[in-house]
Amino acid sequence: MWAAKLHPVPKLSAAQLAKIAPLAAGHMLGTVFTNMSLGMVAVSFTHTVKASEPFFTVLLSAFFLGEVPSPLVLGSLVPIVGGVALASLTEVSFNWVGFWSAMASNLLNQTRNVLSKRLLGGEEEEFMDDINLFSVITVLSFLLSLPLMIFAEGVSFSPAFLQSTGLNLQELCVRAALAGLCFHGYQKLSYMILARVSPVTHSVANCVKRVVVIVSSVLFFRTPISPVNALGTGAALAGVYLYSRLKKAKPKS
Repeated sequence: MWAAKLHPVPKLSAAQLAKIAPLAAGHMLGTVFTNMSLGMVAVSFTHTVKASEPFFTVLLSAFFLGEVPSPLVLGSLVPIVGGVALASLTEVSFNWVGFWSAMASNLLNQTRNVLSKRLLGGEEEEFMDDINLFSVITVLSFLLSLPLMIFAEGVSFSPAFLQSTGLNLQELCVRAALAGLCFHGYQKLSYMILARVSPVTHSVANCVKRVVVIVSSVLFFRTPISPVNALGTGAALAGVYLYSRLKKAKPKS
């Protein structure tokens, strides 16, 4: 986008890079911990744990941004988190490494979002638009991940090594490219939304995404849907509706 002049290239100062570097580190580690959790436990369990994101966001928003929601708004988060937990309750496969990895990704990702909000709404000399901020974070995250990748995989990560494990190299490359494109597109859209809403609203939308992931996996793998799944999905959506009504009714300063 920068090379094709579809979006203006940011003029970064040393002070801006110093503020973005921790966000990039959190972004990289949050992604690593999420994938660690997905590698250790079922998808449904990872998303059950990550459904607690709104609580992390409320806590971090209060600490960093001074935004304290009303008790009613805070209470509306309970059915959202509880509903997503119920929706995946029947598929839980507990593992401590998977659990703490998902919790670590929650803390890192929500810290990144809250601190990013400060830059997205910062003063004129520090202000960056959502696309440029996420792009710079992604580039820095890639550079930070290189040493970790080399340490974890080393020179063994090669076509010959992958083929020796029985993996289809062409299929792996195609799926990796599609997964990378989808993940990058999702994250970029996520930052565009974050620039327009509060971190708590952003995390609530993320929470609903958990329901979509669980339902999609049920349809894809043709697993039976229990009454608990249906009840959890309904509770989560009802919580989102309640939250949106309470936020809309809250008088603006």
